[in-house]
Amino acid sequence: MTHPARPVLERLRAVDWSDVDEAYRHENSRARLMREYLRRAALWAHHYGAEQSWPFFDLAEHVDPTVQTPDDIAAELDEVLRGVGPFSVETTCRGAVRWAALGAESKVDLPDLPDPYEPLLALYERGGGFFVEEFIDLNGAMIQLAELSSYLSAPPFLTLAPATLDALDAEGEITYYAKISEGYPRSSPRGIVRRRVDDGRTYDEAFTRNLRWEPTEYLRLYELGHNEVDHVQITEIEAAAFIESTTKRLTGSR
Repeated sequence: MTHPARPVLERLRAVDWSDVDEAYRHENSRARLMREYLRRAALWAHHYGAEQSWPFFDLAEHVDPTVQTPDDIAAELDEVLRGVGPFSVETTCRGAVRWAALGAESKVDLPDLPDPYEPLLALYERGGGFFVEEFIDLNGAMIQLAELSSYLSAPPFLTLAPATLDALDAEGEITYYAKISEGYPRSSPRGIVRRRVDDGRTYDEAFTRNLRWEPTEYLRLYELGHNEVDHVQITEIEAAAFIESTTKRLTGSR
């Protein structure tokens, strides 16, 4: 029987840690995944009194230090991480593998909190690691690390499906809008559109039934007075939720 820590090890083994181009292609989704990791890690650290170890730490050490990564998997992990660096990346990789072992072996009752390492594993799979200096440098996006307390009340980002994350990745400054009308509130809109401004050029796109962004005249026509269908600005998290729910509805996936 495969040990639960091995699939995590294999995910890390498959990461191309040197593919900077991939990191740039996925800079939006990687930034969102990092923010979600920081949120989840803050919740776990707060629950177990591990605030001093946050944000990039081995959570299992604070939950049940008696559980260790199996020796054979630990040895393979050493090889996978050889030369990867920096310390924050190595620590969280080891933490993710050990966390999987804890889930299988520990008798400690865990709180009802989301998987702490899944956003970070997804981030690694979309362009490798990061560096921490004055900012968190994701090789394409820079994130300022706020106080732990601010992440405790941050809105959750629960839509981690690769197709949803892909739909967030695009060049330029992006603003999302939900098309609303009677019976179609902000939480369940008729559709969503986005405006991208890149190198001084504006691109208006709608997320369509083809499950991709396609050019739309909606925003331009609305500005000209054709406003039978209204819209409101929404967050990236709200846009991702719509994309994922639409994808599931049209593909029959769960």
